[in-house]
Amino acid sequence: MREASSPAPVTNDPKHSLPWLLADRVAAGPDAVFIERTTQTGSPWVPVTRREFADLVTAVAKGLVAGGLQPGDRVAIMSRTRYEWTVLDFAVWAAGAVGVPVYETSSAEQVRWIAADSGIRLALVETAAHAATLAQVRDDLPGLAEVLVIDEGALDVLIARGAQVPEDEVARRSGLARADTLATVIYTSGTTGRPKGVELTHGNFVTHALNGVRSSLEQVCGMPHSRALMFMPLAHVFARYIEVICLASGAVMGHTPDTRNLLADLDSFKPTFLLAVPRVFEKVYNSSEQKAGTGASRQVFRWSAKVAIEYSRALDTPQGPSSRLRAAHALADRLVHRRLRAALGGRLEWAISGGAPLGERLGHFYRGIGVRVMEGYGLTETTAPATVNLPGLTKVGTVGPPFPGTSVRVDDDHRIWVKGPHVFRGYRNEVEATAEALVDGWFSTGDLGALDEDGYLRITGRLKEIIVTAGGKNVAPALLEDRLRGHPLVSQVVVVGDQRPFIGALVTLDAEMLPGWLAGHGLPSMDVRTAARDPRVLEALDRAVARANEAVSRAESIRKIRVLDLDFTEANDYLTPSLKVKRAQVLRDFATQIDELYVDTRSEGEPVPSR
Repeated sequence: MREASSPAPVTNDPKHSLPWLLADRVAAGPDAVFIERTTQTGSPWVPVTRREFADLVTAVAKGLVAGGLQPGDRVAIMSRTRYEWTVLDFAVWAAGAVGVPVYETSSAEQVRWIAADSGIRLALVETAAHAATLAQVRDDLPGLAEVLVIDEGALDVLIARGAQVPEDEVARRSGLARADTLATVIYTSGTTGRPKGVELTHGNFVTHALNGVRSSLEQVCGMPHSRALMFMPLAHVFARYIEVICLASGAVMGHTPDTRNLLADLDSFKPTFLLAVPRVFEKVYNSSEQKAGTGASRQVFRWSAKVAIEYSRALDTPQGPSSRLRAAHALADRLVHRRLRAALGGRLEWAISGGAPLGERLGHFYRGIGVRVMEGYGLTETTAPATVNLPGLTKVGTVGPPFPGTSVRVDDDHRIWVKGPHVFRGYRNEVEATAEALVDGWFSTGDLGALDEDGYLRITGRLKEIIVTAGGKNVAPALLEDRLRGHPLVSQVVVVGDQRPFIGALVTLDAEMLPGWLAGHGLPSMDVRTAARDPRVLEALDRAVARANEAVSRAESIRKIRVLDLDFTEANDYLTPSLKVKRAQVLRDFATQIDELYVDTRSEGEPVPSR
């Protein structure tokens, strides 16, 4: 067993509530800008001061009170990431209620389960389409009193409704919240089974945010110029935590609801740090390589990428980059790197990556071009970060040391446990599951890992996803999936082989990257269905598999793949809103294709076919 801890600059304090944090920040600097908002891509970003934001929160909270909302009532928020989301979040807390985020892509059945299990009284949804989804299951929700639509003026309705409510009533309700008061119920994405409601308190958020701000993270979000553009779903705990940490740190926050406009919004907002999942970093890299074109331009891009990776690796050596490498890095910066930084807004210094393994190659690439990606690890149950690479405390390829105020333990079975003021209080209506997950204050994450001699954590797999082959070999699929997913043609990978003679994989193609890849390799245009069967495409994927296999032993290596003629998406319910593959669902729905991987069609003496 090995354990590592990081000291807490801020200890538990009963007064740590989200309304308290907002009031504290307003008192410290009422005219400081908290948010910049825009009505549409290309429009100017309009500053909103802390005082203006707090006044709007109070006005909306008065409307919630006038509508009959009682302290402790649950309020669903179903919307894309936008300014109104943050206003409603804080207004719900100001009114003494509990926010229940719902992904805007959720199906009627998912909405029904979350609303029924949490017992929502009011639903605040973004669009008429969301209201229609809720209407499909309204008969199953007797406690739901009202549905208000943001696009149809929900905030204005609430402000008008609460005009006669005294502000003292909002102040009274805000004062009811203490550190141990329930703030939100967040339903896990549910890669397997039905989502569980994770109950997080005001103290979970506030103490955790203050510990981040008053530590090395201050360099990222606590500088006078710090700016963060939010595009990840605010229904996810990580984005919600960044929302709180921006308030605690003084960073200016912006929202963009549509990632199709992300590059334009990055250019106009010019963030200094942002939050993303590894797939975003992979897509940026792959699309940049594709935009480089063919021939000499493509070679220059690949050379510059290699230099960036070599330069970043050299930073971790005692001697540092050689003079030759420094000169090559300066040239690569003039030719390629500065253009990549410009595409990310031109001022981006830091990025926080979580939700899945980033991959050492990408970590070194981004640091080499001047954008330091701090890979971290956390769960909904830990109010986002449990470990994270921080400025001055970074090892690329790890998920960092324990976050300030956090203790991490890896037991003799390699299972990861987390303890700290940010660990959730329990699963809603799940007494047995809570008892299994929380043992003497330690949370059993269900993930597997290792702590090195310096206390940095490496994730090696998920306990429920470990594959045991027929030969008894234990295989963690994450490493293979991550390496294979780095190929520009590949969108998603699911490694299989439980109780099978060898490891195989289901692979989906990236429809956005396919046309450019085909053109760059002198191949004719084709759709995904055709490409999934084209020998030249399959040969390229075989080479990618061989490179992925270099990281593992022969017994753990992928022997065969099956390329599917569709992708895994939120729309077809194979991805969670945080872009994780619903492994159990894939294994069930593609059982036939998996079985076909293990049909041996060889004549005696022939090698195992690659696909």
